[in-house]
Amino acid sequence: MSSASAPSRPVPRPGVQAIEAYVPGKAEAGAGVKVYKLSANETPIGPSPKAMEAFRAAAALEFYPDGSSTKLREAIGAAYGLDPARIVCGTGSDELITLTTLAFAGPGDEVLYSQYGFLVYRIATLAAGATPVVAPEKDYHSDVDALLAAVTERTRIVFLANPNNPTGTYIPAEEVRRLQRGLPPHVLLALDSAYAEYVHREDYEAGTELAESCANVVMLRTFSKIYGLASLRVGWLYGPAEVVDAVNRIRGAFNVSAPGIAAATAAVGDAAHVEAAVAHNDVWLPWLTEQLTALGLDVTPSVANFLLVHFPDEPGRTAREADAFLMQRGLILRRVDAYGLPGALRLTVGTEEANRLLVDALAAFMGRNAPAEASAGEASAGEASAGEASAGHGA
Repeated sequence: MSSASAPSRPVPRPGVQAIEAYVPGKAEAGAGVKVYKLSANETPIGPSPKAMEAFRAAAALEFYPDGSSTKLREAIGAAYGLDPARIVCGTGSDELITLTTLAFAGPGDEVLYSQYGFLVYRIATLAAGATPVVAPEKDYHSDVDALLAAVTERTRIVFLANPNNPTGTYIPAEEVRRLQRGLPPHVLLALDSAYAEYVHREDYEAGTELAESCANVVMLRTFSKIYGLASLRVGWLYGPAEVVDAVNRIRGAFNVSAPGIAAATAAVGDAAHVEAAVAHNDVWLPWLTEQLTALGLDVTPSVANFLLVHFPDEPGRTAREADAFLMQRGLILRRVDAYGLPGALRLTVGTEEANRLLVDALAAFMGRNAPAEASAGEASAGEASAGEASAGHGA
């Protein structure tokens, strides 16, 4: 390049320029308004007290952490019956998505995911210089036939969030296996199972078995959701030794902090706290679905800890207007316009107080009376049971 044609300043390569930065859910409302943050799929019962104790004890800030996260990998292995040598820990599963993409895709390659797949898949793909390819979904569910039809000789990775965010839907284990069988052996299937702990379906698998037995499958998990360690940013990947080796070669040497390692190690061993979080969700996810449906809102059935709520396309009742209405009352939901869903809001299951306030506020917004209290009474009884399950565990 001649000096005359050279740019006058450093210029990012085209893939970077095409990225629309990820915008997290809002965390603040108006001044003086009590905030109920239901925008980030965080657990309403908080982290395990054992994790908090371990976090506080890991206060030697002058020392580097264990670059291999050895104790955490061993704890995960013990909890799930996995080989610790085939586990990689990262700064949340987001980092592991990016590292996996960087390791296996680049310019000229394609990375495939479903229509309403997690936004980080596109960001990681463009950052690697690869081309994102989107397969249409069917009724807000990932469509295996559409994914397989979109595979070309350039495909290197297929990302599948199961359950998916922001829809909350899942596809059965046999469908996931059919997807794996249909892929060329050199195409990596990355199963993002961030919400797996919440799922109660006999036909569901998080992906452990496939990652254990298939040379082209990895499973991604996180401590940010049910474990309540979102601020510490800890995730993990399980897969074939060759894939793990490639990811380890490009990850940062000390990518997980010492407090993060300590807290996550304690959290994964506190099964009672996880059970309490599941019990809370088992009460309030169906209750919210029933209540919002009774208000005339269309709710996509979810198996996770959040709901995709669709609003009418009519003046005074749109998702944008609902968001503004709720914000004034301190109720913060997630706009999902960036996913191509401008008519919907994503709602995280919150505390009992937040859930009831939300239903009352949406009833006012829709110009309806709040649904009959009978169902809410049943939820309270279930909540009491959940509270008993978590008693003594700091939930």
